[in-house]
Amino acid sequence: MRFPCLRSSLRTLLIAPEAGAVESSQFVFFERETMAAITLKVNGGTHALDVDPATPLLYALSDNLALRGPKFGCGLGQCGACTVIIGGNAVRSCITTVKAVEGLEITTLEGLGTSAQPHPIQQAFIDEQAAQCGFCLSGVILTAKAFIDKNPSATPAQIHEAMSGVLCRCFVHVRMFAAIERYAEQVHHAKAATP
Repeated sequence: MRFPCLRSSLRTLLIAPEAGAVESSQFVFFERETMAAITLKVNGGTHALDVDPATPLLYALSDNLALRGPKFGCGLGQCGACTVIIGGNAVRSCITTVKAVEGLEITTLEGLGTSAQPHPIQQAFIDEQAAQCGFCLSGVILTAKAFIDKNPSATPAQIHEAMSGVLCRCFVHVRMFAAIERYAEQVHHAKAATP
């Protein structure tokens, strides 16, 4: 298995081709000896991947499973663009290794709903027109869903605090918070109606 230097640059600083490197016209590739069979459960499906166990989950989701919901933003787990839900918790996939989540259920934005039948939180964002460029949207929606599902009676202040770790540059926060509060209201009513 060969990894392009663009992906391995977080672990290997490339100054010049090293021993074991294979050059192509566009990239320098490094042969990895640490490949392993890793099984990921993503959006209800099971996927066997032959990857380095230290590979960030974000890379496996994007490169191996072609899921484009989680985005590479900062690579440090600080912006929230790469957020996925694992075990009901919002998790930053750029700093989580595939080995750490092997066998756990992972949900990305693609696993929530479809264009024809959006998940209620996705519908709330549609109804509130709470999107601008969309880069942070996956992280915002999944962080909000994980928080509201655990805290359906959250106050607006608690929602703002829970969302403070997800960065958006487009300044549509007012509409995003309206959508999150709309979803919270739906979850609260659904839980209150359940005996």
